[in-house]
Amino acid sequence: MPRFTRHSAVLLAALGFAAAPAQAQTVEEFYKGKTIDLVISFTAGGGYDAYARLVGRHIGRHIPGNPSIVPMNMPGASGTVAIQHLYSLPKEATAFAAVVPGGITRPLYDVQERIKYDFSKLVYLGSANIEVNLCWVRTDAKVKTFNDLLSNELIIGASGEGDSTRDFAVAENNILGTKFRVVQRYKGVRDIVLAMDRNEVEGLCGTGVPAMMVQRPEWIAGQGGGKMLVQQNVKGKDKLTSMGVPRTGDFAKTPEDRDLLQFIYAQQQFGRPFVMAPGAPPERVAAVRQAFVQVLQDKELLAEAAKMNLDIEALSGTELQDIVERLYATPAPIIKRAINALVYNQPK
Repeated sequence: MPRFTRHSAVLLAALGFAAAPAQAQTVEEFYKGKTIDLVISFTAGGGYDAYARLVGRHIGRHIPGNPSIVPMNMPGASGTVAIQHLYSLPKEATAFAAVVPGGITRPLYDVQERIKYDFSKLVYLGSANIEVNLCWVRTDAKVKTFNDLLSNELIIGASGEGDSTRDFAVAENNILGTKFRVVQRYKGVRDIVLAMDRNEVEGLCGTGVPAMMVQRPEWIAGQGGGKMLVQQNVKGKDKLTSMGVPRTGDFAKTPEDRDLLQFIYAQQQFGRPFVMAPGAPPERVAAVRQAFVQVLQDKELLAEAAKMNLDIEALSGTELQDIVERLYATPAPIIKRAINALVYNQPK
């Protein structure tokens, strides 16, 4: 064989040998020894944080290559801070985030287009439960029933725009005529519950039973200074309804108002969503999506969730993606009504 040809063959063989692993690298080979960041878009210690860390403790076993999962809290702007961080990372599927559901629906109402990232374009891994949010009140508050709210003011703590702790009560003021006075200066549910303990505020809305099981489980039985006032939902949960907890949807004056409430409450269909930035290799996205479905059927996770009193009612990534796409296809007139319903005016 001529020297040039022989050297060329050796060179080509060497290049082929070097290129083969990169071209044929499996998902398992990629993730083996890797670390995946789990960005938690809310403060530590609440229900959202509990769900995120629960998933984080178990999902690595179900991802090929068994990568380590490192949780980090990154609250702010209804999940936008966490999403901004995801977009700043390489598109390798080495980070995903647990976000507040209101962060996903908030861009629908942002007429000033202040939100840089398109939440409808995120890759949805799934949701750990389907939520029914409630209002909770101190047992010594003047407001004892939801009907009382139509004529009496209730001071509640809340986070910012786009968060259910604020938006649901504001919508009910504008649609149903309630008199919530909303104090928007708290970072999360944990801080609002502590404010209720200090009697800074009388109540908390937009928060489900799982979150309260982490904070004040005795309130679910109406003990310890707090109780459930109303389900902020059109359909509600049968168990809560049988306990005598009313549904706000039953107080709607017209079918149109009821439908508007249902649209605003739509984020409860995905109570604990997990997302990934777009652009990662599809085979890795598929592997993490499959791992998310598997982990929420994992016996160890379910046993731990039961001890923590956390409900697991899983949605797959494709199911959640379909819900989000339908929401973003909502007709403009309905969205305009919802935008107007989410403008806060202090009760007179």
